[in-house]
Amino acid sequence: MQAGAGIWAGTGTQGCGQGEGRDRTSSRHRGTGRGRDGCHKHFTPGPCGPRSKARVTSHSLFAPMGCLSQIAAPQMWFHTWLSCPSSDGVQHGPTNPHSPRSCFFLLERRLTLTDSLEKCLKKGKGEEQALAGTVLTLLCLQMGSGPEAEEVFRSLKPLLVSVLTDSTASPSARQSCATALGMCCYIAAADLEDLVSCLSCLEGVFSSPSAGEGGSAPAHHGPLHCSALQSWSLLLTICPPSHIKSVLDNHWLKLPPLLSSSSVTLRILAGEAIALVFELAQDVEEDLCHQDTEFLRAQLKVLATESSKYRAKTDRRKQRSIFRDILHFIESGEYQEETIRFGLECMYLDSWARQRTYQAFKEVLGSGIRHHLQNNELLREIFGLGPPLVLDAAALKASKVSRFEKHLYNSAAFKARTKARSRVRDKRADVL
Repeated sequence: MQAGAGIWAGTGTQGCGQGEGRDRTSSRHRGTGRGRDGCHKHFTPGPCGPRSKARVTSHSLFAPMGCLSQIAAPQMWFHTWLSCPSSDGVQHGPTNPHSPRSCFFLLERRLTLTDSLEKCLKKGKGEEQALAGTVLTLLCLQMGSGPEAEEVFRSLKPLLVSVLTDSTASPSARQSCATALGMCCYIAAADLEDLVSCLSCLEGVFSSPSAGEGGSAPAHHGPLHCSALQSWSLLLTICPPSHIKSVLDNHWLKLPPLLSSSSVTLRILAGEAIALVFELAQDVEEDLCHQDTEFLRAQLKVLATESSKYRAKTDRRKQRSIFRDILHFIESGEYQEETIRFGLECMYLDSWARQRTYQAFKEVLGSGIRHHLQNNELLREIFGLGPPLVLDAAALKASKVSRFEKHLYNSAAFKARTKARSRVRDKRADVL
């Protein structure tokens, strides 16, 4: 159990790293029984700091109907474990979170984790269900696309769908389940039937009558529709050509009404989803040119040049910038390539499908996305980056740039960025 040192101690103690931790579990929770998968329900982890000690039970970590602080514990642990290293270069966790040892640490406890998350989704309320969805997403991302992750997804998929389609459930819980359903299906689903059913469920959320009728939809449903549309677009990138043709024939026309939404985020996501559909149509050599397409282009032109004063200035600027790229792609078929740099490597986003995939993982991992691109084998396989680079201390030192060279580079980049921005200012942009 030494592999768990340093990560569990932060959830049931006071003054971690500054003194003795307190045991907050009751005496009836101090047994040494085993869970379904054989792991101990009670153990004493290693120190979180120089002098701290703690006792934590699985009951306090994954209490199905406990208080928010109890259910927040596994989410905090996963976010700490999956995030990038601290400023001093020390990884927060038992070992490198992408090493075989750490993966085994999760895999051998997956039944206990699955059972706890199942209880949280089934019996929990509001924020508890939302946090359970977040932990499930991170769990699947860490375990990878093997049979173990598929088993976890298959067992919890009905509960995710149930919470997502329940109109009486908390909006935050539904939003979290929409993200979890899309990400876990993308990572772990092996059958086309699972993929199609998830697509249908997500489509039913963002294509509801209230989703695209201007301001008629409740304000708290905006993030839910955004998450459902993001997950639907992500799953669309891995659909086989046969299902892509079905989407082109019947489903994609549900996207243009979302361009009239009162939410700028939903309008932008709908525009990016439309660009993705056009890109996939090119890949399967399908033609989308008919009377509805001409009206759509006119709608995109309006959004690319909108100057309505009742919208916030930052929203208008962001909307015009993105819809100019969308309109340019639909008219010319050219995508504005983007470069993502991490460590000594870089990755090119040269398609809407690749951009949608990157944005989905970035949404889940936050600032840890670059660390995962360097070390997580699942992400490196998805983006075609090859095995992780193994660099010794000498190579890392040789790769460092001097302060003077960095200053010259920043000055040149600032000058080039200023020139580029001056050409595409809203007041000077020539949009045809």
